[in-house]
Amino acid sequence: QVPLVESGGGLVQPGGSLVLSCTAASGTIFSSDAMGWFRQAPGKQREWVAILTSGGSTNYVESVKGRFTISSDYSKTLYLQMNNLNPDDTAVYHCNEVSDQPLPWGQGTQVTVSS
Repeated sequence: QVPLVESGGGLVQPGGSLVLSCTAASGTIFSSDAMGWFRQAPGKQREWVAILTSGGSTNYVESVKGRFTISSDYSKTLYLQMNNLNPDDTAVYHCNEVSDQPLPWGQGTQVTVSS
């Protein structure tokens, strides 16, 4: 069983918004001190996008600062609010622990930004 399931992706026009969700299949979404959203664009390596700690601290990659917001209910779900999307945000988005030994990666959710 995949421990984390991402959803909420889709096709959106530049300037549009999406909210991604990551749900824990069992137990709590915070299985470590920090959870994050990651993305992988075609032909590129996976990169971290946003991090949320169990204490509520956040960190964002420079390219999404001011546009993306990571949050959680600290129970079952991690969210990523994405505003003012642009074509460079096109990627498969995953959630996972922020650790040296993350959980098995799920299928992710595809975000495509195109007019």
